[in-house]
Amino acid sequence: MFEFLNHRSSKEEIMDDFFCQGEVVDQTLRELNQINTYLGGDQLSLNGVKKLILKNPRQTYEIVDLGCGGGDTLKLFDKWGKRHNQDLKMTGIDANEHIVDYAKRNCKKYPNISVTSENILGEKFKERTFDIAHASLFLHHLHEDEIVVLLKQILWQVRVGIVINDLHRHWVSYLFTKHLIANWSKSDMVKYDAVLSVERSFMREELEKYLKMAGITNYTLTWRWAYRWELIIWK
Repeated sequence: MFEFLNHRSSKEEIMDDFFCQGEVVDQTLRELNQINTYLGGDQLSLNGVKKLILKNPRQTYEIVDLGCGGGDTLKLFDKWGKRHNQDLKMTGIDANEHIVDYAKRNCKKYPNISVTSENILGEKFKERTFDIAHASLFLHHLHEDEIVVLLKQILWQVRVGIVINDLHRHWVSYLFTKHLIANWSKSDMVKYDAVLSVERSFMREELEKYLKMAGITNYTLTWRWAYRWELIIWK
């Protein structure tokens, strides 16, 4: 019945169109933040970053968020940093300039957060370095060869480690998304993209294969609630 989930879908999400814009994008970003908050995805990201910070204590960290969307996860990091006397300098990267505009408005009261539109696989971005790289619900937007290239590249760019938070491709996750999230949403983009995101997400063996192809051995890969993978790569 769910044989189509045996392999990652190659279909593109509406969000993959870097020129999509307007209220449908804004509504989608607001809903994604609600979903992430309710299902604990944002907390999973924060817990991963905390693990890297606690293992490598220092006063200041530079963090980059790949595919930052509306910037809500960076705001969560900033609030945690202030509570724990950690100076976090954060950069959000998204390829869609319209999403970046939304994120800038959303994060305008957070001076430690900057957001820019940039190609993370481009030569200019490769020259930048950070302490920690974070990617939530971003990796599944990429094709296999792009994932391997990105993992190699980002590992070279960071000084401490990488936190990846993405979906587990599973029939329970698929049905939950199709019949609950898609029906709850008021955004046509979420209704379409949320289900496809599950179809494009990962089995454990796929992520382990990408890591092996990238030559990465120092990592933990843990299944978390709401059918998520917590991948922490240690430098």
